[in-house]
This record gives sequence, structure tokens and C-alpha cells, in this order.
Amino acid sequence: MAKRTAIADMNCSMARALDVVGEWWTLLIVREVFFGRRNFTQMHDTLGVARNILSDRLATLVDGGVLEKRPDPNDARRSEYHLTDKGTDLLPVLVMLMQWGDKWAGDGTGPPLVLTNRATRTDVRPALIDAETGGAIDLSQLRARPGPGFRAESWPPLRSAGEAAENTA
Repeated sequence: MAKRTAIADMNCSMARALDVVGEWWTLLIVREVFFGRRNFTQMHDTLGVARNILSDRLATLVDGGVLEKRPDPNDARRSEYHLTDKGTDLLPVLVMLMQWGDKWAGDGTGPPLVLTNRATRTDVRPALIDAETGGAIDLSQLRARPGPGFRAESWPPLRSAGEAAENTA
């Protein structure tokens, strides 16, 4: 499968991330590994994805450092896939995507999964918080500004999230 070098070379962290995890099966595979389905057969049976696609996506995730391939301790003929630190850092993305799907893409019967705190056994609804203050982030107050890796020639003028939302309404 040919790489989409145009997106990988963009001066945009989101585009570079999507080059690794932007194909729809990819995040579902990360979800499966998070839920403990670590071998090819388990993932294939659960997802119903074609074997060649699953094999390709697993290889991409291993090459991208999101998953680590290890020998299965119970069967030397098989391998297991485990999240790396890089893969574990995708979990908040999965949670936010799941919550968005619950709100905007549900079937009307309620969320298929509810997140629960293991220690307290209470349901939780994660939200975006400021790592410095611990306070909730008001998305309408976010704006983007050039960072150290910014290349002006590759970007249109930046607007705040509020301005962007106003322009799409």
C-alpha cells in the first residue's frame, strides 16, 4: 500500500498523527488491544476486518511505535500486540471520539459502552482539562498560535476556535 506522503510531510501535528492512525480500522485495532484482545485471531474475529487489512494495519502500528509485537507466552507460533507508551497516549483520543460518537452518531438506544473508574466503581465522563491548572477547558476560548516548529509558508492565517465556529454556523 502506498504511503500518503503529502499528509506526512505537512507542517501540522494533526496531519502527521493521522498519517499513522488516521485509517478507520487503525483506531479500532488500538481499542481492541486496550480491551485485552492481543492476538491476530481475536482481533480478526471481533472486528470482522479482512485478514490482509488487519495484517497491514498491525504492521503500520508496530512500525509507527504505537504497538509492540511480542511472542505469545502460551503459544510460540503466535504473536501478541501490546500498547507502547505512544499507543497508551492515544487512549484519551479514543475516549473523546467515543463520547462524540455517543452524542452525534448513536442509534438512539444510549451509549454502547460506559466508562467506569476501577477503584471507585463509579461511572465517569472524562473531559478536557488544563494540565497546569486542573480546570475545565472552555473550547470557545481556545486559539492557536505559532509554535517553535511553525512554518508560515504552509499555513493560512490562524483564528480562534470561537471564530472558526462562528464562520461555519
